[in-house]
Amino acid sequence: MKERARILVVGGGYVGMYTALGLQRKLKPELRRGDVEIVVVTPDPYMTYQPFLPEAAAGSISPRHVVVPLRRVLDQCRVVIGEAASIDHAKRTATLTTLATEEEGTGPEQITYDELVLAPGSVSRTLPIPGLAEYGVGFKTVEEAIGLRNHVIEQMDIASSTRDPAIRDAALTFVFVGGGYAGVEALGELEDMARYAARYYHNVKPDDMKWILVEASNRILPEVGEAMGKYTVTQLRRRNIDVRLETRLDSCADRVAVLSDGARFPTRTVVWTAGVKPHPVLAATDLPLNERGRLKCTAQLTIEGTTHAWAAGDAAAVPDVTAAEPGTETAPNAQHAVRQAKVLADNIARSLHGQSLETYAHKYVGSVASLGLHKGVAFVYGRKLKGYPAWFMHRVYHLSRVPTFNRKARVLAEWILSGLFKREIVSLGSLEHPRAEFELAAGGKPPQNPKGSS
Repeated sequence: MKERARILVVGGGYVGMYTALGLQRKLKPELRRGDVEIVVVTPDPYMTYQPFLPEAAAGSISPRHVVVPLRRVLDQCRVVIGEAASIDHAKRTATLTTLATEEEGTGPEQITYDELVLAPGSVSRTLPIPGLAEYGVGFKTVEEAIGLRNHVIEQMDIASSTRDPAIRDAALTFVFVGGGYAGVEALGELEDMARYAARYYHNVKPDDMKWILVEASNRILPEVGEAMGKYTVTQLRRRNIDVRLETRLDSCADRVAVLSDGARFPTRTVVWTAGVKPHPVLAATDLPLNERGRLKCTAQLTIEGTTHAWAAGDAAAVPDVTAAEPGTETAPNAQHAVRQAKVLADNIARSLHGQSLETYAHKYVGSVASLGLHKGVAFVYGRKLKGYPAWFMHRVYHLSRVPTFNRKARVLAEWILSGLFKREIVSLGSLEHPRAEFELAAGGKPPQNPKGSS
């Protein structure tokens, strides 16, 4: 091993955190001697366990228990809060922007490395739909999940207090675009939460609310199979949720959702979960990309045509060696990302020690999805589950996968408490504007809510 090898990990999500964690364990003697340095560059000081976002939005889990603090878990790594603006792998340099570079005004800084792990993940894939940038909200971060929870409860407060039927109708109309995991689970959990909260309003009933799911294809939740997808549509419609398949959002300008089937819904809530795309930093590298903008990788998780460069997760096009059809790639989901990170850490350690590399091979075993409290669907090892058993499997599986014993214990404790006591239905929207009251007391004007917030 060369003297003082620096491993640069770009991204602090599933792949970034688990790879760095694995390297900490595999290279413990080298780290102790100072032969290796692991640098993790991430925009947030925590890893978000995204499957728990819907439950955080519904109030079943505290927001701080959905995230894993990187500095605590990666105590042998140097964690840099910032983003990689560009990467020149030919020169082994990355250009970073951090909170400090913004404060100093000196521009981005460069860092050199010996081994590169590119795991920036993905970002929301948006379309040039009128009004979407102004009024839409995503569902990829814990901030968006909690903001959406606060927003839904605030809309119920508005509907309860207004005398204008048009304002009331718009406040109680919630449009979700995208029939994948994020859209269906977020809609299911929030509708469940709002239905429960309505019992504490004297003039808002569950039937007053309109929940609309818009999906461009002819099915939802393709990961759980066609039969379970149809079952999910049936269950959602039984809850008076308007599921519109083969339908697109054409516009949400002026707070009116216009659908491709001609329907128009005045609404103050448009949640966009219609897919993701590779992180923009990939286009700012000299590394090979496929037609969809993902990094071309080998089954050993190296980047094709290069040395000392590795990738996995949403950003990587990894061959699926277990598939019958040649050319098939692993799906960009958490199940593969966590397992790829383990192989990735092993292979980097093997490479540094001059050993042969392992091949990533994992056959997709199935999926589980929650549709609200005690409701779910699952397709695992060819078996179909629905209702309470699927919901229970969803919780058991994700509890086993959330990182660290600390988080497992906290999440389990919250589930037990939420089963013993009533739901929390408090909106803490003021958290988004913590200085508002002080500014008003100091003689300033209260800040206006951003467009689309309420």
